[in-house]
Amino acid sequence: MNEPILTIVVPCFNEQDVLPDSITQLSDFLKNLISNQAVSANSKILFVDDGSKDQTWSIIYKESLQNQLIKGLKLSRNVGHQNALLAGLFAVKDASDCVVSIDADLQDDIHVISKFIDKFKQGYEVVYGVRESRSTDTFFKRSTAQWFYRVMKKMGVELIYNHADFRLMSKRALSELERFEESNMFLRGIVPLIGYRSTSVYYDRKERLAGETKYPLKKMVSFAFDGITSFSITPIRFVLMIGFLSFFISLIFGVYFVGLKFFGSTETGWTSLITSVWLIGGLQLIAIGLIGEYIGKIYKETKRRPKYFIDIDTFNLPVPRHLIHAEVQPDELFNVEIRKLT
Repeated sequence: MNEPILTIVVPCFNEQDVLPDSITQLSDFLKNLISNQAVSANSKILFVDDGSKDQTWSIIYKESLQNQLIKGLKLSRNVGHQNALLAGLFAVKDASDCVVSIDADLQDDIHVISKFIDKFKQGYEVVYGVRESRSTDTFFKRSTAQWFYRVMKKMGVELIYNHADFRLMSKRALSELERFEESNMFLRGIVPLIGYRSTSVYYDRKERLAGETKYPLKKMVSFAFDGITSFSITPIRFVLMIGFLSFFISLIFGVYFVGLKFFGSTETGWTSLITSVWLIGGLQLIAIGLIGEYIGKIYKETKRRPKYFIDIDTFNLPVPRHLIHAEVQPDELFNVEIRKLT
């Protein structure tokens, strides 16, 4: 087959510390793939700025003016990693034969992409990058991640163990992914649902070179909870089982205390009463909160709001060659281009 057109999509949020090095590494790697005729000379790298507050977009845009391989997509506001990734995937879908997604910190080994390409040429539509181990993680993160995968498996959700968002998808797979219209997109669970021929490539993950992780504990818990509630109603059923169990236990204690009354052995006390009230009250609040979470997701889905808004797109709106070295700021250069087109 002819060399496939590859696009590497890199979602970014406040990545000014790692971005210059990431751009250099990815550019050199893609140039090497092109020179070895592993991919087409039309292959590109798209950096998606997810509403960063630092100099992330400025770095991306200036580099796109000097490097033909680099393109940028600026979202109007922060919409989260998953939506930013979707914005990049769908922006390049029609111009690519296959698309690889990777995080900007490059903890995932970029050299594994060569194996992705080989698998794609063998006919695989989806290639998952799977971590060989979690030796670079803290004990807490490693334990919670393993717990999350176990829980998702128990709930019947198909996930690739130790796989994040480092993967290759063909144009056909991306076209099917675009058909999923839900607002709460949990890509790690949705991509396996497509069902096309897939395989995994194993690698060792590196430590982050600079900057801070974009998934602190709070976001990790929220991400895990979104994944669980987006793919399974098992938590609702679990609460229902607890409700039935509490009901039967209360019946047993009711019969027990009625028996004590008849035998004259009753004792008045607040401990059992207060414990019962707090137990049942806590269970009710948990149940109401869990049901409310599902209702909230339904509420978001019914509004059908767009997942993201694109501010600037240099992938589908190339900068003219005579403006590449213009002595103007990136935003001014974009305004010049808009005036020329209109």
